[in-house]
This record gives sequence, structure tokens and C-alpha cells, in this order.
Amino acid sequence: MRSPLPIRDGVGATRLHLPNSGPWPTASAYMIERFFHLDPEWLLARFDRGEIVAFDGSALTRDTPLDAEEFIWYYREPPVETHIPFEIEILHQDHDLVVIDKPHFLPSTPAGKYVQNSALVRLRRLLDNADLAPIHRLDRATAGLLMFSARPVTRGAYQTLFQRRSIEKVYEAVSARPEGWENDLPRTVRLHIEKLRAQVCVEVDTEREPNSETLIELISADDQVVHTVLHPHTGKMHQLRVHLASIGLGILHDNLYPILTDEKPDDHERPLQLLARELRFIDPLSGSEREFISRRRLDYAPR
Repeated sequence: MRSPLPIRDGVGATRLHLPNSGPWPTASAYMIERFFHLDPEWLLARFDRGEIVAFDGSALTRDTPLDAEEFIWYYREPPVETHIPFEIEILHQDHDLVVIDKPHFLPSTPAGKYVQNSALVRLRRLLDNADLAPIHRLDRATAGLLMFSARPVTRGAYQTLFQRRSIEKVYEAVSARPEGWENDLPRTVRLHIEKLRAQVCVEVDTEREPNSETLIELISADDQVVHTVLHPHTGKMHQLRVHLASIGLGILHDNLYPILTDEKPDDHERPLQLLARELRFIDPLSGSEREFISRRRLDYAPR
């Protein structure tokens, strides 16, 4: 469903589904209850200014009945953001595909307190292309290769690569060397990973059939760290972080696994030591082989 509102400052409008019945006489009454943390008069003023619109782009009023529209659109008020002082690097650009090297700390897409400071919004503004959309995602803490579709008409072809696992992904990680560690790599880790609602970390269920798989190989090690290359066969949330933690090689500076720690401000001197290093696939449009390699390096890898 295409938004009736254009991209503004690199950010799309928010779509909200309205119930067709309930104790709310108007759409504005429903929104006031749903967004109870907002000042009701401020919200009603947005209706008065014509900032809440229907599918055809017409403005709703504070008196529009609840069942008049199924979906409405509006721009979220931009949060006050802390600038993330790292830039994206464009590695490839054509009519259909853009590949960037994402820095640590930058989210792939707008979320929470990060809107302008997201790879998607920065790239839309940089290339002046409102049609850009991510084909896959990286955690905010992870650096490396991130692919974007440049045109809606060919987007599905590239998304299918990930859905069918027809793309080879290679990662690097640096872990603290456990006391008494003995090299048992290469090793394939298989676990059942599940993301539960309202939980930051994923759950591992050892009783269920594995739904995630990663081949872990050793690059090098010294007295302090273990440097590995990771070949994920699946793409579950936090998969690589969980798999390494499960064999005692939790990634350096990971505040989620194996132990969830209190949230702290970003420490730019201590990025998560995880890098999306390589992407390889057969281009679904041209049939040619594609290979992209990150130019970034993990700071704590053995030299």
C-alpha cells in the first residue's frame, strides 16, 4: 500500500490501522487513547493543521468518525538525535542496486531515537532517491556490507536471494580468548533461536529442532583474542552473536551475549567486533556473478 505522503527528509510517513468499531467516536479519540503518553491538545492540533491524512491524501479532522478510514498516514515528529560521527561508504551503485560499507553504531533503518542517523535515511538524502529500501539488515552494532534496492520494480528479485538463501555471506569476529581455550575449530553450530516479543535478547531452546546454522573457522589467535571467520547458512536475529557465545567465544564488547548488561551510552572506542565482510551471489537480473568485500577492519584483530 503506497503512502499518500511523499518521503520527507529521507523518512517515509507512518501508517496506522484504525479499528472499524470500538468505544472511540472519532479517529482522533482513538489516537489520543493509543498514544496516551502524548499531550492530547498537541495531537488534536495536528488534525487541525491537516497533518493526518487518508489513503487519497485528504486531511482528517478531529471530528472524523472512527470508521471513516481503515488506514491513516502522518509524519512522526523527529526525535532529538545525537549525531553518530561515522560515515557510510558507497561501494557499488547502479540503476537497481546500491551496496554500502556501514560503520558500527549506525542503524540500518530508522528506529526509536535514530532517524536521520540511520543508513537508509542518510543514503536517501545523499543519492536523492526516495525509492531506496534495504534488501536485508545489519544490527546497529555490526559493521560491514549492506545492500539496498534502488527501484521498486526490481526489488523483489534481490529480496528473493535472501529468502531462498541464494546469497553467500561471510563475517569476521574477534572474541576474548577464554582461559584454557583449545582450538576446536572449524566447527558448525546449530541451535534453535527464537525472538520473543518485548525481549531484547533471543532465546535458545536446546529441546527443539535447530533452525540456525553457522560454520565457524579460525583465522588466528593470540594470548588475548580469537579471530574467526563465520559462514552463516541461516539468518536468524543475533545468530552469530549467539552461536559464538554458545561455544565460549562471546564477541568482544557484546552487551547482549552471553550476558545482558545495563544499557550505556555508545563507547566509540569499543565497537562490537563483528563485521559483515563479504557478499556473493548470481545477479537475478543479469545472471552475472557479483562479489562485494568490505574495506573495514576489526580494530581488535591480531596483527
